[in-house]
Amino acid sequence: MISLPHESPLGDHNFIFGIATSSFQIEGASTTDGRLASIWDQFCQKPGAIKDGSNGDIACDHYHLWRQDLALIAELGVDSYRFSIAWPRVMLKNGELNPVGVAFYQSILSELERLNIKAFVTLYHWDLPQYLEDEGGWLNRNTAYAFADYADKITQALKGPVYSWATLNEPFCSAYLGYQYGIHAPGLVGEAYGKKAAHHLLLAHGLGMQVLRKNCPNSLNGLVLNFAPCYPASPSPEDEAAARLADDHNNQWFIQPVIEGCYPDLLAQLPIEHRPDILPGDMELISAPLDFLGVNYYSRAVYKDHQETGYQQWLPSQVELTAMGWEVYPQGLTDLLVQLHQRYKLPDIYITENGAATDDHLVDGQVNDEQRVRYLQTHLEAVHEAALQGVPLKGYFAWSLMDNFEWAEGYLKRFGLVYVDYQTQQRIKKQSAIALQQMLAGRKALAQNQIGEI
Repeated sequence: MISLPHESPLGDHNFIFGIATSSFQIEGASTTDGRLASIWDQFCQKPGAIKDGSNGDIACDHYHLWRQDLALIAELGVDSYRFSIAWPRVMLKNGELNPVGVAFYQSILSELERLNIKAFVTLYHWDLPQYLEDEGGWLNRNTAYAFADYADKITQALKGPVYSWATLNEPFCSAYLGYQYGIHAPGLVGEAYGKKAAHHLLLAHGLGMQVLRKNCPNSLNGLVLNFAPCYPASPSPEDEAAARLADDHNNQWFIQPVIEGCYPDLLAQLPIEHRPDILPGDMELISAPLDFLGVNYYSRAVYKDHQETGYQQWLPSQVELTAMGWEVYPQGLTDLLVQLHQRYKLPDIYITENGAATDDHLVDGQVNDEQRVRYLQTHLEAVHEAALQGVPLKGYFAWSLMDNFEWAEGYLKRFGLVYVDYQTQQRIKKQSAIALQQMLAGRKALAQNQIGEI
């Protein structure tokens, strides 16, 4: 059972509850109707890159099964659906729109409008066209301008029924995991690459916001960042300094330039070859006002001092872990939101991703994902606590609608509230989906009763 705390701000009828997905993880149809290759298509071909040797060629076949998936979303009773557009599906190499790819998303938006479900659309959720990577990808400043061109054309084509646009999802992952550590596509490894790629991603965001202000002035326009709040492994000054350093690298590096127009002081301490190339006007573009900030949270990170790197992540013993090996720590979400609220002048906040991979098994047609139900309950309580402390929270999106291609993990990890049998493409609601559906139905009934009493 999932329930909201009594008289919670989350119970307000204006607070949005949603469910989220991303294009590469669910769509499949990787060469259908003129879709071009993305960096993830290429990365999946690299031996050992994906743990189970799989790829996104079919995934959940959402490209062909989208109608039943949207019907499933409507059954859940959510207010909104957050999804991303596959850049290689809608843009041709010559810079023109692919009309068939555009029509796919137009159909989704039209159906969401018919179902009275708000569309939260992300322009970039990691699937960069491979032809742009061949020219340097996010290490090439020109990619930011290619993104702005893509954003301009696709928002003009789709702008009607879109409630909210996000420029980027988790530039931390694109920059660091993709260009510094080699864990994600395109799989580059180099200490000097991470901050450079990050700057070009943030520049793309700034240029994208210009486009959104022009083309979609009536939509909520913003950015989605992921955070893992940093805690010291002990009260020692060394561990506390390590946690602050990790926070500057991994969290503040992405939010401070967006909100305040400057990078953390850490910038001056980086070797010159690791520093991004910041040109006049860049920071003004990057810090353009947002209508909202999306916050993705899964777990916290604990750090201890390390003589060479300055910090090293440390996993506490005897804590509950998800199937990803991530600590279940709902207090971290409250702490994160309150700290951001105290440090920055924030726009409205949406929790755009929150969820857990658990060891799910289909038994007699059912999936009893008890850990996920508890995870969602405790994290909704954490959001409630942050709202009571003044954080301007406007919505919450569970990750994810259904099991899907989990990046470097392939299909080994299941984050969905809906179970997917990849052999048959059957969708089966897990207990978490049923619990969320019941909670939302109760919330809706309560709101209707209150309106009736007025």
